[in-house]
Amino acid sequence: MIIRTDLEPRRRVVQLIGRFDAHEAPAFRTTVHPLVTAQTPVLHVDLAQVAFVDSTALSELVRLQKAARAVGGEIVLVDLSDPVRVILEITDLAPLFTTEPGADRSPADSR
Repeated sequence: MIIRTDLEPRRRVVQLIGRFDAHEAPAFRTTVHPLVTAQTPVLHVDLAQVAFVDSTALSELVRLQKAARAVGGEIVLVDLSDPVRVILEITDLAPLFTTEPGADRSPADSR
């Protein structure tokens, strides 16, 4: 998996590309978790190019959301790929997150 970060003063975005699974969880934890702080409690995670997620990846997203909420923030999932959207719905984890369509998609496209 490729992890790209765009850390602007007003909007912090992490883009994940590829498979997000147990093999990639340590890199995600090391790279992404430190980005959520009391000074920057909101993090947007772009999942448009994630082809696969497993239970470990879901666990990492939930753990990150808990950390963000502990400092008054949240994790916003942006532009969910179909595999991510489906697994979040099947596992009933979707309500834990705010979601946003991508820049080139309308809100109706993200349902």
